[in-house]
Amino acid sequence: MGHLERSAPLVSRNPTLKPNLAAARWRGLSAALLALWLGLALAQTFGRPKFGPFSILILGLFIALLWRSAADSAIARAKRGAWLGLLFGIGWFGGALWWLYISMAVYGGMPALLAGAAVLLFSAYLAMYPALACALAAALALPASREPWHAARGIGAALALAAAWTLAEVLRGTVFTGFPWAALGYAQVGNPLAGYAPLLGMYGVGFAAALAAALLALLSQVSVRGAALAVALLVLLAAAGQQLTHRRWTQPIGQPIRVALLQGNVPQSEKFQPERLGPTLNMYGDWLTSLRADLIVTPETGVPVLPEDLPPHYLSAITAALEAHHAQALLGIPLTRGADQYTNSILGLGGPAPYRYDKAHLVPFGEFIPVGFHWFVRLMNMPLGDFARGTLDQPPFVVHGDKVAPTICYEDLFGEQLAQRFRNPAHAPNIIANLTNLAWFGDTIVIPQHLEIARMRSLEFQLPTIRATNTGATAIIGADGRVLAMLKPFTVGVLTGQVQGYAGTTPFAWMASRWGYAPIVLLCLLGLGGGLALARRRSS
Repeated sequence: MGHLERSAPLVSRNPTLKPNLAAARWRGLSAALLALWLGLALAQTFGRPKFGPFSILILGLFIALLWRSAADSAIARAKRGAWLGLLFGIGWFGGALWWLYISMAVYGGMPALLAGAAVLLFSAYLAMYPALACALAAALALPASREPWHAARGIGAALALAAAWTLAEVLRGTVFTGFPWAALGYAQVGNPLAGYAPLLGMYGVGFAAALAAALLALLSQVSVRGAALAVALLVLLAAAGQQLTHRRWTQPIGQPIRVALLQGNVPQSEKFQPERLGPTLNMYGDWLTSLRADLIVTPETGVPVLPEDLPPHYLSAITAALEAHHAQALLGIPLTRGADQYTNSILGLGGPAPYRYDKAHLVPFGEFIPVGFHWFVRLMNMPLGDFARGTLDQPPFVVHGDKVAPTICYEDLFGEQLAQRFRNPAHAPNIIANLTNLAWFGDTIVIPQHLEIARMRSLEFQLPTIRATNTGATAIIGADGRVLAMLKPFTVGVLTGQVQGYAGTTPFAWMASRWGYAPIVLLCLLGLGGGLALARRRSS
């Protein structure tokens, strides 16, 4: 008892212990809330090209927060980095992908609470990737220091973080078939960093953006000399990107073709209703038989039933009219393969030979059900099923000598897979055509987000893209990624225009067609190794 009585006053003699503990907790809570808020802010830059440069500033602020939170041990730094990265990612993906809720709750009939929880859990899963990047960069490149970093250490830390960030983005776009929506590179389509797209692809653009953000963050971390070097590298990075926007690897070929892109604006709640089928078929049938264009394109599943369920002579009448007008068409329609398989497909009509394209990259839960998740699908009242996949090397659709590479909706998120069309020079496309139906997600930011993705594909391959969508954005995109013409979303209409085909292969198309993600992964591994070596150098 005497020992306890003598020991007790020792606690009371340290009056700063409790205030210090409270201050530490407050700093931790403030950092966590700020990370979440910055993630939400980053989400607002997607689908809004004018806000693209702010994505770099916002990420730079987060990186500065991450570096300011550095601890003494590598394990503590990794834990801290993972926690802040997870919160940042939840804000980022929750804010960018909230429209998934509409497909589940409004059109899928899932209880609102469950739908909200599903979006939150999915966002948390996606957030694991930036959490991994932050943990890796913080643990390996950021030994704690109260002194300003010397220049080599700062540049090394920035390079390592950009490399880790991009590796995590590649993983997110690959694991479990991948979901690269709202990748950092997409927010850059309207700024000079987009010039890196034909050279290194979307992930290369994302690497440049992450490096720019890290260089910005360095300004609060390094000496005056280091800050001057960071600014110089920032200017060089932007100037090189701007210069690359003027470099052409493709050239116009042949004469422009006339296109007519159809936007039916059929509400998703009515699309598969039997009483709506007749008006839908009549609308598209009238357009396909009356329009004068070299190529007419319907949206994804513009015709929402199998050919055998169509009225007699429906397709034959369309084909006859197309041939009479010397026109061709790409028709979105479900098809069968064998006795018991279905495909989300495109029929080519009016050409010299039958043409069929089957969607190769299917949407999880929408077009195939992952193993172990049938219980989740049963919670929704949606016409979902397991579709069969097409191959990545399907031939193009030829229109007046122009080779058109079709993609269906979600497929155009995967530039490395689209690059497979360039492996056979005889099949290398001159025009990209995307058929889409985003009515599942309502009148939301998903429409401009998807348009942004299509613009990135045009930048990567320096080819024009034509988009026929049910509700928007039906558009013509130039080989330089600019939107040349677009219908107002959620209207019924036809977008007509002339599209110039281009021939040639960008460095990204050439590399990705042969090695897929390997070049950007190798670049990031070199950047990570070089960055760590610099970050661990002692000041001279």
